[in-house]
Amino acid sequence: MRKAKVIFNPVKLDYSCELMRALAHPLRLKILEFIDKNGMVNVNMIYNSLEIEQSVTSQHLSILRLAGVIQTEKLGKFVHCKINYSCVEKAQIAVRNFLSKKKSLKNEFYYLII
Repeated sequence: MRKAKVIFNPVKLDYSCELMRALAHPLRLKILEFIDKNGMVNVNMIYNSLEIEQSVTSQHLSILRLAGVIQTEKLGKFVHCKINYSCVEKAQIAVRNFLSKKKSLKNEFYYLII
């Protein structure tokens, strides 16, 4: 069996891990759905509508912001959030590319676990 040489870019790999981690939580997905449906929203709207604690909301928004999934802007007393669709699109493309290669990788993984 031929071994494939895989070279990873550590910066891209770290970013990809953070992005996938940010998108892998059910509550963060609910928050993203809410922002997507309502456009630019403030933090109060998010935690009041989804009935979650303000501190929990802020923690999840921080993870999404650090991963680049959302952008925040302070307007007066309130922090408003909007989705960074270009970042989400990059994640979608990366997952689609991975899944399209799944069939060819499946045989290689099979041999690795035997």
